[in-house]
Amino acid sequence: MKNIDYKSLRLLDLIIKEQGFEKAASKLFITQSAVSQRVKQLENQVGTLLLTRTVPPKPTKYGEKLLGLLYHVQLIEHDMFSNDYGHYTLNIPISVNADSLATWVLPALKDFLEDSSIRLDIKTDDESRTLDYLIRGEVVGAISLQPLPIIGGRCDLLGTLDYIFVSTPSFAEKYFPKGVTQDALLKTPIVAFDFTSDMHHSFLQQYFGLTPGSLPCHIVGSSEAYIKLILQDSACCMISKQQIKEELASGKIINLVPNLVQHKKLYWHRYLPESETIKKMSHCIVQYANSVLNN
Repeated sequence: MKNIDYKSLRLLDLIIKEQGFEKAASKLFITQSAVSQRVKQLENQVGTLLLTRTVPPKPTKYGEKLLGLLYHVQLIEHDMFSNDYGHYTLNIPISVNADSLATWVLPALKDFLEDSSIRLDIKTDDESRTLDYLIRGEVVGAISLQPLPIIGGRCDLLGTLDYIFVSTPSFAEKYFPKGVTQDALLKTPIVAFDFTSDMHHSFLQQYFGLTPGSLPCHIVGSSEAYIKLILQDSACCMISKQQIKEELASGKIINLVPNLVQHKKLYWHRYLPESETIKKMSHCIVQYANSVLNN
């Protein structure tokens, strides 16, 4: 495809972010019909559909590739022109696992965000799926369990999050009076991140010889909410030691099975070549993670 229409690509990106043609039109002060026509013109130019006409609309696989190209072009533009325009802003989409976001990622990015032209778009998911966002072109960087770089990319070891099985002392007295056993686990409320893939539950089930999918659980897609559920005696769960340092030290939360530790090595992935902006972000993320995570 020759002469890519980046103006229309930006419109495509806006439709996705605003989750609809109407909202994108309102943002641009044009009609919804005009937005639809411009998208159709771009699709005619590339010879394939770029958006699904669903609610909300989603990019097709080819649409994801073009949006990934747009993000890289925007990074290059930012490096070249950010000093020339007083109000130039750059949106940087990255995918991060919920536990890293709840513990170390934001402090790692503090110095990077001193650049007031930067706007982060953080997509949160399980660490086994975050890399998919980068492969699909939805983000420019991802924190993942995958130790090998993707084709055309680079990855650096960040460190290890250590997960332990915890609850409050009173919860343990109620549900585990004789210690954590197979039978007790099947009767105990536990927290999971989602239904599709929970590595902590798989680890627990394997450790205690349980059938996969046998543990009944609450589904809560928030690491911060895990702590609240634990402290109010509503559940127990696998959680990173880094996230509950103070609660463990004070005795508010206890390690139910001291011999059980799940280690998760994390890696920072991005495509090459890196723009100067992404190099700065990568440096902040890798250096900070190496200093606070176990290696």
